[in-house]
Amino acid sequence: MKNTSLRIRNLVIGEGRPKICVPIVGRTEQEILAQAKKLKGSAADLAEWRVDWFADLREPDAVMGTLEKLWKGLGGLPLLFTIRTIAEGGEADISWQEYRALCLAAAKSGFADLIDVEMFAQTIPLTEKLVEELKACGVPVVGSSHDFQKTPSVRAMVERLCVMQQSGASICKLAVTPQSKDDVVALLDATWEMKSRYADRPLITMSMGKQGLLSRLSGELFGSAVTFGCIGQASAPGQIEAGRLAEYLEELSEE
Repeated sequence: MKNTSLRIRNLVIGEGRPKICVPIVGRTEQEILAQAKKLKGSAADLAEWRVDWFADLREPDAVMGTLEKLWKGLGGLPLLFTIRTIAEGGEADISWQEYRALCLAAAKSGFADLIDVEMFAQTIPLTEKLVEELKACGVPVVGSSHDFQKTPSVRAMVERLCVMQQSGASICKLAVTPQSKDDVVALLDATWEMKSRYADRPLITMSMGKQGLLSRLSGELFGSAVTFGCIGQASAPGQIEAGRLAEYLEELSEE
């Protein structure tokens, strides 16, 4: 099927080399805004605020106030709003009701350019409904799934990406954990199968940890449109410094 790109402000995801996303993982508003300053003029193409790291996560007014300052402080760099739950390898121990309310508040605020939704942390009907609500606010959704224990079969990974696509996610993201080199190959195989046979929107895939580093560099070849790097503290195993990542991607680029 035909792959389509997605424009977020001045950034086109799904064309050319993979775009570099740098997470912001501060505990306080001061730390968050300080990290944001480091992204300006860096190799980052977009930023991700990992809201689950925020000490005042359970205070909606504090979350929204910091979100506004962060979005404005990034100076035009697109911002992905992400609450990663403990079940998916994150820090947030909140109810589904709290999760949904924060995502919707971010969408309605006008200060989130993309919002991450964990597609399999709840039942699919619930997440499908949230995706619809967020997109009705005019905000694209990154449907995500993370496995910190293993790498499923190629068929299972492709099926999971297809479910995310059918559920309306604007971008489908899958992260898995390799136990062997064969697992890294399986992730790349699943990415290419999804892109070449089924995808009609951008994909983000990765094999985490040092063993899966190749998957963070080879997105243009196999079909992953975004890769995650770090400036300072990493938010997931295997992330490398954004400047180095940009150099590698440039060397491997088909452009």
